[in-house]
Amino acid sequence: MPYSWSFHLESGKRVVALKIHVCSMTERIVNPMFYLTRKGGIGGCRREGVSKLLILCLVICVLLLPGEAVPAEKPTIYFGINLRYNPMILYKRYQPLMDYLTSQTPYRFELKISRDYREAVKNLKEGKTQISSLGDGAFVEAVLLHGAIPIVKPLSSEGKPYYRCAIIVPYASELRGLADLQGKRVAFGSHHSTTGNLIPRAMLAAEGITSRDVRSASLKNHDAVTKAVLKGQFDAGAVKEMFAKKYGGHGLRILAYSDPIATVPLVVRRGTPDEVIKAVTGALLRLNPRDPAHRKLTEQWDDEFRYGFVPATAADYQDELSLFRKKPYGCGTGCHQ
Repeated sequence: MPYSWSFHLESGKRVVALKIHVCSMTERIVNPMFYLTRKGGIGGCRREGVSKLLILCLVICVLLLPGEAVPAEKPTIYFGINLRYNPMILYKRYQPLMDYLTSQTPYRFELKISRDYREAVKNLKEGKTQISSLGDGAFVEAVLLHGAIPIVKPLSSEGKPYYRCAIIVPYASELRGLADLQGKRVAFGSHHSTTGNLIPRAMLAAEGITSRDVRSASLKNHDAVTKAVLKGQFDAGAVKEMFAKKYGGHGLRILAYSDPIATVPLVVRRGTPDEVIKAVTGALLRLNPRDPAHRKLTEQWDDEFRYGFVPATAADYQDELSLFRKKPYGCGTGCHQ
């Protein structure tokens, strides 16, 4: 809501009137108006010139007056996310979350989009972002190497704080189990993805299938893996469960699931003030997916975040943290150790 202050100084028949208009927090300050008027009948005022010194004095006087204060601009918190969709779709799905956090906390939240997982982790490390949705592998790296702190984790559409990796194949595929992937073309996600790369390689290893036993490639993200399998470029692919279900009606089916994995948390950088963490977690934990008003509020949010949140700690991810340190399941370079 806009705020306006009017201030009058009287001297004989002359009245100096200063009006300052301040817009809402989502607008900029526009058209400040300074007037010097002369008393007269109704509609009998006219504008006259005012010296810069007089204007300065009036502004100072107004600022010293008691009354309703103009809200100071909120400090900005940068929320990091990697380019997991095309920019237009990403903005559409995540900007409503920024708007919600801005309305429910003493801070203004802005998206900072990175090109890939590595840049997203780097931005958090260097303080270019304070909070991030890093993806299911990059957050583990951020925790292990840079001391990032998980604060909340999202619930699934079933209200559960976990999800699974899914191995997908074309609906008409003759493949019936993981053992059938021997010698096949398999699409994995980024080397820094848990459900796209780390977990599915461990699933294959449990069946006695190593990376050398399949013709594999690491693609950019889950969306790319899904589309590559749909196009017939690969016999199978590894994605998050939500992607498998999303495209289940478009010619894909699920060959195998992993064991449950704690949902990917939002993390803050080491040293983030407690008051920021408390404000963010409080706003997100207040969301109740059973409340019709909250469901309406979050219906345009990304699927990952629209069903509410629960608290998260690093202890929830000990299995993933341990797996990242091991070979051959890790990326193979030892960067996670």
